[in-house]
Amino acid sequence: MRRRPRTAAAVLLGLLLTVIAASPALAAGYRYWSFWDGAGGTWAYATQGPSTARPADGTVYGFRFSVSKDAAAEAARPRAAADFEAVCAGTPAADGKKRVAVVLDFGVPEDAPGGERPPQDAPRTACAQVAPEATAAEALASVAKPLRYNGAALLCGISGYPRTGCGEPIADPEPGAAAPPASASASASGSASAPAGSGGPSAGLVAGIAAVVAVAAAGVWQSRRRGR
Repeated sequence: MRRRPRTAAAVLLGLLLTVIAASPALAAGYRYWSFWDGAGGTWAYATQGPSTARPADGTVYGFRFSVSKDAAAEAARPRAAADFEAVCAGTPAADGKKRVAVVLDFGVPEDAPGGERPPQDAPRTACAQVAPEATAAEALASVAKPLRYNGAALLCGISGYPRTGCGEPIADPEPGAAAPPASASASASGSASAPAGSGGPSAGLVAGIAAVVAVAAAGVWQSRRRGR
């Protein structure tokens, strides 16, 4: 009778291994536009999405298209300096307007979707002059149309690039691709969350394991009760 708890534990372990083995492989990376804040002349991953960020005059923002591995380190930064003066030197201040420097880095050919390539090799810069209450998304739209969003308001394309796709998982990102932080793609809704499924076990896997644990624990309890 004393062997029943051990037997139940062995069954629990087998069920856990079965659930984990049956779970789909996690994606190794994603192809997406990331959003960067250039405050202080240094790129830092933005803590909010462009539709909620309301920059002051003199702000610089960057957008970088790349393939990034799962959330472990840092995403690929824009390859141009976060220098407001260099971008907006030729745009004088105007009453009732604010200036926002925008840096667009279309990435490298290795990160482009199949059948496409970056529209230019070097990053592009533009000085957006917008209303004082304008968001970063509105500043971007004023200098980089057309923009493309998906149904979840995720920013998918800037200046028409890429033509298709939106934060799709990549099984084997190209060697040397940088890794994104836990917060990944910027969206029109203000979310800076990583594309669904990045980093850590899936919700389905966790729920499955929890269910197996609950059932097995009940079995162990019943076995002990009967052995008394």
